[in-house]
Amino acid sequence: MIKPTSAVFSLVAFFLFACSGDKSKTKAPVFRYNESNGISSLDPAYARDLESMWACNQLFDGLLRLDSQLRVQPCLAKAYSLSMDGTEYTFTLRTDVFFHPDSCFGPSGTRRFKASDAVFSFQRILDQGTASPGSWIFDALAQPVDSAIFAINDSTLLIRLQQPFPAFPGLLTTQYANIVPKEAIASYGEDFRAHPIGTGPFKFAFWMEDVALVFHRNANYWEFDEKGNKLPYLEAVKIDFVRDMNAEFMGLLKGDYDFMSGIHPSFKDELLSPFGELNPVYTDRIRFQKVPFIKTDYIGILVDPEIPLARNHPIFDSRIRRAINLGIDRRKMVRYLRNNSVFPAESGFVPPGLPGFKANQSSLSYKPDEARRLLAEAGYPGGKGLPPIEIATTSDYVDICEFIQHDLQILGIPVEINVLPGGTHRELVAKSELLAFRKSWLADYADAGNFLGLFYSENFCPQGPNYTHFSDPDFDSLFLAAQKEPSDSLRNLLFARMDSIVTAQAPVIPLYYDQVSHFVRREISGLETNPINMLDLRRVRKASGINH
Repeated sequence: MIKPTSAVFSLVAFFLFACSGDKSKTKAPVFRYNESNGISSLDPAYARDLESMWACNQLFDGLLRLDSQLRVQPCLAKAYSLSMDGTEYTFTLRTDVFFHPDSCFGPSGTRRFKASDAVFSFQRILDQGTASPGSWIFDALAQPVDSAIFAINDSTLLIRLQQPFPAFPGLLTTQYANIVPKEAIASYGEDFRAHPIGTGPFKFAFWMEDVALVFHRNANYWEFDEKGNKLPYLEAVKIDFVRDMNAEFMGLLKGDYDFMSGIHPSFKDELLSPFGELNPVYTDRIRFQKVPFIKTDYIGILVDPEIPLARNHPIFDSRIRRAINLGIDRRKMVRYLRNNSVFPAESGFVPPGLPGFKANQSSLSYKPDEARRLLAEAGYPGGKGLPPIEIATTSDYVDICEFIQHDLQILGIPVEINVLPGGTHRELVAKSELLAFRKSWLADYADAGNFLGLFYSENFCPQGPNYTHFSDPDFDSLFLAAQKEPSDSLRNLLFARMDSIVTAQAPVIPLYYDQVSHFVRREISGLETNPINMLDLRRVRKASGINH
């Protein structure tokens, strides 16, 4: 890792304030945060992790975006319409948007965004030479793909699908669908990862990998607030890459950072009370913002009768799996192990915040007596004769698995814990070589169908995310119907029925629904916390005169 020096920090400071035109101006509103996991690329074609998504969201725009309520909203597309048969989307694009200034545009230094840029950007994602992990967002396109995306004119774009797919606009809100100019790709090639050019609220200024990344305000950004003020309000964004989470925490307390996301176990008891609220010691400096995250942590169970590992163990009996589901006190688990910073997954697999969530239902609440009845019905009264169930996990979640082990032992269900390196764990899960495994699912886009796709029989791993190899014809029929159903209310009913099938057959043991936890300095205003945990700095303000 490159070690920061005084020269490096001087260079970073220069780039922070060069945009102001006044080198003496050292109190411009600069938003600072730390990214302990680092950033591998600033090219949205490879924005597969949250760290890269956050950075790309400041530099690029897409045709559409999600608001804080997960509703699809216009962005570079002012509006869109859908054909009567549900297969053609026509987008009307803005005509007042320009790319960030760069020499790749020739003497003009920039140019206006137009429909052909969307065609180029989407075809680039689909190009096998790009090898983008986001090519799947266009799986629904009509064939051949060349005729599925085309510009009618500079401000009108047409996209054709094979069949109706109501979730498609949501896919266009992902960072993979951000718009890039062909001149920049032609000029920089693979170096575009470190020389990004988009239409977003901030423009690239400086990146010393593993040390710091700086963005400057895009003075020509197209968006205004409700009072006619140009966005963004901030002059710059600075991202550090300090790997020590405790140093990040201390930086937040001192004001070196304006924001911190997530709660590391090493300081969760310092920051949060047992009830999940901010420690009163810090309320004068920090606000705690939280919303349900569209992420579910679970234990997956291999249920494929074609695989001896699954077929030959009693856990193949759904009654045993249901007993496990009812034998875990999730409320106690999240209280003692996560300081109530997550939510017990008592309603099913689909988390709160998404349509299809079964609100006010507690079908997976702690019912040890019912669990004992199911064990006896399956032929293992009190767990007698039941062989051990091995749960594979990584080191970060040993405490969760030990809690499960304790609760299930009370019922007589023997559990063994197998701690594996992260890479080994992922590989064995994908190869269907683990009977039971801890895993989580974070939605790729804000639709319950993205969660329930984990149980569609055509998605068996390793080709898809159905790691349990669950298969049910009724579920598959409902899933396919939901993919085509244009009515949101009817789709939500189909999602709820699918989730109920999963709960009844229990190929997974949902543990908890995650929470987006943001700790924000009091000097910061306008930073919204949303269920997809997307960092949006367009409307963020920082109190003047406070800059460390």
